Amino acid sequence: MTYVLDYVRTPRGKGSKRGALHGVSPVQLVVTLQNTLREKGLDPCSVEDVVIGTASQVGDQGANLARTATLLADWGDVPGVTLNRFCASGIDAVAQSAARIASGDIRLAVAGGVESTSRVPMFSDNGPLFADPDTVRRIGSVHMGIAADLNATLDGWTRAQLDAYGLETQRKAARDRPAGLVPVAGLDHDELVRPDTTQAALADLPPAFADLPDQDALALAAHPEAGELRHLHTVGTSPALADGAALLVLGSRSAAERAGMRPRARIVATATAATDPVIMLTAGQTAVEKVIAKAGLRPADIDVFEFAEAFAALCLRFRRDLDAGPDRLNPRGGTIAKGHAFGATGAILTGDCVAELERREGRYGVAAVSGAAGLGVAVLLERVAD
Repeated sequence: MTYVLDYVRTPRGKGSKRGALHGVSPVQLVVTLQNTLREKGLDPCSVEDVVIGTASQVGDQGANLARTATLLADWGDVPGVTLNRFCASGIDAVAQSAARIASGDIRLAVAGGVESTSRVPMFSDNGPLFADPDTVRRIGSVHMGIAADLNATLDGWTRAQLDAYGLETQRKAARDRPAGLVPVAGLDHDELVRPDTTQAALADLPPAFADLPDQDALALAAHPEAGELRHLHTVGTSPALADGAALLVLGSRSAAERAGMRPRARIVATATAATDPVIMLTAGQTAVEKVIAKAGLRPADIDVFEFAEAFAALCLRFRRDLDAGPDRLNPRGGTIAKGHAFGATGAILTGDCVAELERREGRYGVAAVSGAAGLGVAVLLERVAD
């Protein structure tokens, strides 16, 4: 079995040159968290691998960032690997590490993710999925925002419903006291939260994805049943770009005992999913449904869902299909309010899920993320009672 033993994360800074974390390299964000874990008592000699998810592995985030961080943190004999499952990279780092521990391949790992969208902009790796016209045409690689508007159109959500969700997540985030937070560069909170958000202010925002050349045609070629694409998402109902990092310490029970650490939650099961790359953003929910079924549970058995807010329409769909009300779905707010640091988001959600289970003394929680090209990953957790 694999257990979550500890969790630390940076604040999420605005993903722009004006953001508080723009001056901190992504490698240094990870090193800061590694140093914190050591200060909390983790012996690097007990760590058998460092696994970091990063969506754009180029520039400041290239050349196996995980190994670079272990060297800079003076964890020199610890291996490191960087993986990419787009926005689900951080949670996949957790899932893959958990599987290796459960199999007996290793006993203790540090897994998580990092992304500095202010220093390494989205699509900057110039991969064929985004930059090669023939690949884009053959796959139908639409922008994520177009995929969100397509989902909203097909599901029949209204602009008012999307705005109401955007307001709800901002209000939750404004009341949150983040778990595992390590201040960086003077920032001690998630910089993107807007506690003064109102329904009227959201209603005044223009559509965010109405002026992307040829994107509507790509979406409708794959899904003509939509009729006409309705551009309903705004910056207030879309995940805000962020800088940030998160790490979790994962281990077997025997490794936890040797390290003097208390297991906080058991990783019961994990699941990956792939779905229509044009609709794209439904794969996270598919992974949730798979992981719950794999464990022999029902959605009603889950006390907390930490689901990456890849646009409001997908959260409304999740709530409808899994009967997950506001008290169980992102109870402390989500990425629309707090920010989306691609590679880090899944690791943050996993750690936050553990913390929320502890707060409410719940039993089961699920963290999940949808990624580009129709990918999704989910992790099912069970709190370890004191």
